[in-house]
Amino acid sequence: MKIAIIGATGKAGNEITKEAVRREHDVTGFVRNKAKLTTEIKAMEKDIFDLTTSDLEDFDVVVDAFNAAPGEENLHQTSLKRLSTILKGTNTRLIVVGGAGSLYVDPEETIRVMDTPDFPAAYLPTATNMGEAFNTLQKETDVNWTYISPAAFFNPDGARTGEYQTALNVLTTNAAGNSEISYADYAIALVDEIENAKHLKQRFSVVSK
Repeated sequence: MKIAIIGATGKAGNEITKEAVRREHDVTGFVRNKAKLTTEIKAMEKDIFDLTTSDLEDFDVVVDAFNAAPGEENLHQTSLKRLSTILKGTNTRLIVVGGAGSLYVDPEETIRVMDTPDFPAAYLPTATNMGEAFNTLQKETDVNWTYISPAAFFNPDGARTGEYQTALNVLTTNAAGNSEISYADYAIALVDEIENAKHLKQRFSVVSK
């Protein structure tokens, strides 16, 4: 499949790129600095806000692995809105590397992770803006989107086990009682979704086994 990865040099984007290449997909990275790529792929240096429909409409899937810098967390909202706008009405699927803060902690889906008293204040600007971006995305009827939330602890140094569990909107834990997923296993789950398309216009979450 033809896959575009926006933010391919970031922590999550890099793992997703490696996983997609490992499976012999045709991958193009959209990055601000090609020199930072660690996997040999086609690349285009272009800011996310400069992308157009013609840049992306020939891809089967666009992966949004964009990460806003501290102090610019509102870009999570504006960047996802930009991608939604330019992909509207195309056949290209949009898969978003989401956050865990907007997952719910109760089966009635009334209390989000970010609303709990122990949620770290330092992460609240990112969680809030990603949550608002997700709320807007859910209203898009002409975009083939999928939003993938990691577990509470998104571990950049965790092992690639090749195993994971999925849930929908509620934060879940593994057999050890932990809500954790490595970047590498998250990437496996995301590329599995690219290949199998099980969650069209839906959010799901992943946790380690």
